[in-house]
Amino acid sequence: MRKTMLGVSLAALIAATGCGEGADSVGAQTAELALSPYDVSSEALRGVVSDERVKRFYEARQWRAVWTEDRAEALVAALQDAPRHGLSGDQFRKETAAEDSSAAREAALTFAAITYADALANGLADPTRIREIYTIPVPKTDIVAGLVRALEAEQLRPWLASLAPQDAEYRALSEAFLSYSRRAAEGQSLAIPGGGAIHEGSIDPRVPAIEASLRANGYLRAPPSEPSEPNLFTPAMAAAVGRLQQDYGLKVDGVVGDNTLETLNEGAADRARILAINLERLRWLDRTPPATRIDVNTAAAMLDYWHEGAHAHRARVIVGQPGWETPQLGSPLVRLVANPNWTVPKSIAEEEIIPKGAGYMRANNMVWKDGWIVQRPGPESALGVVKFDLDNPHAIYLHDTPAKSLFEGNQRHASHGCVRVQDAVGFARMLAERQGKLDELERAMAKGEETFVELPREIPVRLLYHTAYVGPGGRVLFRPDPYGWDEDLAATLGLEVRERPGAPVHINLPGP
Repeated sequence: MRKTMLGVSLAALIAATGCGEGADSVGAQTAELALSPYDVSSEALRGVVSDERVKRFYEARQWRAVWTEDRAEALVAALQDAPRHGLSGDQFRKETAAEDSSAAREAALTFAAITYADALANGLADPTRIREIYTIPVPKTDIVAGLVRALEAEQLRPWLASLAPQDAEYRALSEAFLSYSRRAAEGQSLAIPGGGAIHEGSIDPRVPAIEASLRANGYLRAPPSEPSEPNLFTPAMAAAVGRLQQDYGLKVDGVVGDNTLETLNEGAADRARILAINLERLRWLDRTPPATRIDVNTAAAMLDYWHEGAHAHRARVIVGQPGWETPQLGSPLVRLVANPNWTVPKSIAEEEIIPKGAGYMRANNMVWKDGWIVQRPGPESALGVVKFDLDNPHAIYLHDTPAKSLFEGNQRHASHGCVRVQDAVGFARMLAERQGKLDELERAMAKGEETFVELPREIPVRLLYHTAYVGPGGRVLFRPDPYGWDEDLAATLGLEVRERPGAPVHINLPGP
């Protein structure tokens, strides 16, 4: 059974970073629970333990108490590190009144240690309970056994510190969370009002507020000068806006339009919240992912290919649009399909193809076969020249597309759920060559008919959804939340839930 989680407001989370009042509350509150383990009988301890994990812990110790003053202090110190993970130490403290027994206080310390350790190692939330489909491999850390060993070796704090991800991306998001939390604690600026677009050279009364926002978020670093016209949108500001646009997946033009203004108005607390959500998503992932794998971030609509531990390829992708979301899957790539047929799903056929009539089907090389509409291979086939076949029951896969222009857009959520890959043929050749299958793939593509090229070694594929992540050069990048999945996770984590995206307006483009 998944752990119990106590909610915490974003304000409390920011305060817990040490930038506001109450930063020492966890230490003071938990210190009150410290006691000598010799004051607690096994009978009394059995009478107060209800959590199954706490019960397993004491069963492993033959119901002997464990919390000396030194161990309790080590736990206090560890819980004060919680903000580094976008967490608050108060989330793991079980309420214990002053008049409660020593046994209750002993059990409360164990509950805090196990719950905090579980959050670091496996995440606070269970992703399979938030989304109907979530098959990405998750950590399987035995927290109870680990706590027993850590206490016996007097290594509680080092053990707890080892449980969260140790990779560069997690560290970068952690540092960014602390930075934005500090800025949020210093106070929020007023929202910049709407209006016409602001170009380089424009004079607009909103420019000082835009400059202040750019400085507050690290995009303008030079000290402010004393301009002759304080409302002038300078080349330096336009360049800074371009850098912000790059980080947020917006059109990079240095112009402050509606989308850029909305991003500028996202305060430090908003970004801290996004980072806390995505730190949780990273805790759901295996600490040692396969050295050769394909990762698709569907929030950013980007694909990254890793070969034997080295980053080998990055490509833009088209992913599911809101309402037809690409699910979070862990699914192996088992074969390449040259000149694939597209068997049209019933829902797409009934809603988008059959109403257009037989003429549309003939023009798009579609036929009826065994009760299904099938599009034959050809230059305008919705699957393009190659398909990357994934082994999963959800009919989700990667493929080519004739609609190459879609890759130029910044918002690339336009499919029915599958993933369209930029330069798919070149990527397929790369994968085939590394498995000794390039000649076979070339012959298969030359045939002009559907041909399967089996891969000797499966390639793990992870379809992720990360709205904050580390991009090229180590920069922390943010992306919009097109599916509204940040809000579902925020609700589970006890963070404030914001307004979700509006009802989806579907783009009916050919293809899965």
